[in-house]
Amino acid sequence: MGQLIKVCKALTIAGSDSGGGAGIQADLKTFQEFGVYGMSVITAVTAQNTTGVQGVYPVPLEGLEQQLESIGNDLTPDALKTGMLFSGEYIERIAFYIKKFSWKNIVVDPVMIAKGGAELLGVEALEAMQKHMLPLAKVVTPNIPEAEALTGIKIDTAESKVEAARVLFDQGAEYVVIKGGHMDEEGIVTDFIYDGEGILELTDKRVDTKNTHGTGCTFSAALTAELAYGKTVESAIEQAKKYIQTAIEHGIDVGSGHGPVNHFAFRRIGHE
Repeated sequence: MGQLIKVCKALTIAGSDSGGGAGIQADLKTFQEFGVYGMSVITAVTAQNTTGVQGVYPVPLEGLEQQLESIGNDLTPDALKTGMLFSGEYIERIAFYIKKFSWKNIVVDPVMIAKGGAELLGVEALEAMQKHMLPLAKVVTPNIPEAEALTGIKIDTAESKVEAARVLFDQGAEYVVIKGGHMDEEGIVTDFIYDGEGILELTDKRVDTKNTHGTGCTFSAALTAELAYGKTVESAIEQAKKYIQTAIEHGIDVGSGHGPVNHFAFRRIGHE
């Protein structure tokens, strides 16, 4: 009989991306690269590819709840992340089960708009996200448009970024990571981290590429994997940042539109 290996477990609660670049598929690929056991709860099936989203088909609410029950009754995650949650009703039910099973190390990636511009989280779900999910978040990881939607603050200066981060913190998140990819900074991308006290900025060079589909999902999945190992939030963020930067820098040629990042670059190519 072979030796059994104890592994850390990570759960993703998100939508399925038929194109494989974002959502559940990106999360599971990333978990695998980090050596954690990946599990999934699918909120919706999307028909999409590198050119955009052609359709969104929610899983019946009963099916969503049964998936959560099945995980909770047998496979307690060491960390979990949320992605595209589809609607306010779904958000409320997911928050209920997170509290029911006392799951910890929650990373909330408030997915709202796909790279092609399709809206993936209805406006009516914003309030549910603010009321039910952010108070459970160990880390929330919005990009700038998502942070603007959640806070009502136009983010176009360093000061407005601080203001938005404070609002998200006050809404319940322990750590706020506002990703800087949408900010117009020449040659660089700066991610902004706030924990209620100190401010940390992580800067990397901007890569001239259209193949950035799934960057947010992949970054938050890497962060979740590190938290599953018991790493500190600061260490997990820094490692996730290195992972996604490598994945963008060493792109792969897939599709004719916004292609995916390279999920296996970090392991195969290595890093300094």
